[in-house]
Amino acid sequence: MSAFSLDCRRCSRLAGFLDDVRAKHPTYHARPVPPFGDASPRLLIVGLAPGMHGANRSGRPFTGDYAGILLYETLHKFGFANQPVSVSADDPLKLTGCRITNAVKCLPPENKPTGDEVKCCNGYLANEISALPKDAALLALGGIAHRAVLMATGGKTADYRFAHRAKHSLPGGLTLFDSYHCSRYNTQTRRLTAPMFEQVFADIGGFLKDPGAG
Repeated sequence: MSAFSLDCRRCSRLAGFLDDVRAKHPTYHARPVPPFGDASPRLLIVGLAPGMHGANRSGRPFTGDYAGILLYETLHKFGFANQPVSVSADDPLKLTGCRITNAVKCLPPENKPTGDEVKCCNGYLANEISALPKDAALLALGGIAHRAVLMATGGKTADYRFAHRAKHSLPGGLTLFDSYHCSRYNTQTRRLTAPMFEQVFADIGGFLKDPGAG
């Protein structure tokens, strides 16, 4: 597949939905949202899809979105970000050693992409993953992102079960870490707490310091 394009309209349902959103919110980005961060990362974070009033509005993953609050606070705490907040695409936020993308690059209705939409967008994710160094880590936020990473790397779901704080050695030598998604629902119900999320990043930090350990 060709490189990511802001003009992608491969999924007719998503393209039509974005047309409607753009008409209602003319100041919103309302297009496919590109990855953001270090061009040569050792950590690639994979979310689900842009949020309506977050990344779909700002044009940057997890920016202006409730889910981005915990994510960017944690990235800053672990040295991947120069500030703990992400408000707009033109703020001074910079990521070091880390890049953020989504399994599906377009806002889906009700935040629920179809399996075909995940599959259609998977070539973009596969391109991003193929550019990573062999000792890189991936972090999947939620089960859909986990399965999208497996699809992009040739892994079988039955061999790599999603679980919070799980660690998987993928085909090709990359390492996948799993976390519950840092969504409003998960954090407000305390399915995912800040200490739980930080444990995942501590695991990743240990791996990046010594990929052969553990």
